Amino acid sequence: MRTVTLFAAASLAVVLCDDLAFAQGSTRKALQLSDLPFNVQKTVKDTLKGGTIKKIAKEKEDGIEQYEIESTLNGQSRDFNVAADGRLLAVEESTTLDAIPTAARAAVRKKVGAGTVTMVETFAKPGKPLLYEAAYTDGKGKRHEVLVDADGKEVKD
Repeated sequence: MRTVTLFAAASLAVVLCDDLAFAQGSTRKALQLSDLPFNVQKTVKDTLKGGTIKKIAKEKEDGIEQYEIESTLNGQSRDFNVAADGRLLAVEESTTLDAIPTAARAAVRKKVGAGTVTMVETFAKPGKPLLYEAAYTDGKGKRHEVLVDADGKEVKD
């Protein structure tokens, strides 16, 4: 009985700590451009191209500390990631299925099948060929994404 009581107390402590950590995380100050390291600020300003910042988040992806910048340019979504050292890692720009190359469009349509395309973006990494990402919902309502090159070949990020 004592073991059950100790287990219950430990479980309650874990739940309370998780709730406290979540509450602290949700009250975290939103990042501003001025909060970022100088090299990151410079890359963000250069990459914005006159756009407007909607949100800045710090994250670690594939072991790289980086900042995700959500922005708009000419009314279109344009998000990009900048490494903590100021390197531009990727740029994603909103587009339409009709605006991507014919082979890429055909590959996306084949993958989506009877589903519904919900979003299409260009996906650019410096020094790499431009890719096209589509989010879609299948016939059962499940969400998916597909990434293809200009020739329609499916690629992994």
